[in-house]
Amino acid sequence: MNVAHPTGYDVAVFLGREDDQPFVFLADEHVTLVTAFVKAYTRGRGFVDQLVADDLLAVIITATARLVLNPTHTVSESVGSYAHRPGTLEGWTLPELAVLHRYRRRTA
Repeated sequence: MNVAHPTGYDVAVFLGREDDQPFVFLADEHVTLVTAFVKAYTRGRGFVDQLVADDLLAVIITATARLVLNPTHTVSESVGSYAHRPGTLEGWTLPELAVLHRYRRRTA
């Protein structure tokens, strides 16, 4: 099934921040970038006109969520005994790859 391209609002809803307008705006900027990454990775498979396959939509939303929550790509932070390692978009997760590989064209 194909659905409309994701928006920043879709990402904000996924993260429970749909009422945070600056966050929605930031997510909207990032979702365009991640959509382009997914489209390039699949070489356009799963995209028809303004529609995207629903499983690719999930990949776009989850990857965008990681990027928008950590736009500076901070690997770790620590203050005293407290340490935090935020998620980063350094590549696709294994579940995302499982979906992406269903669409990716490969040579024989």
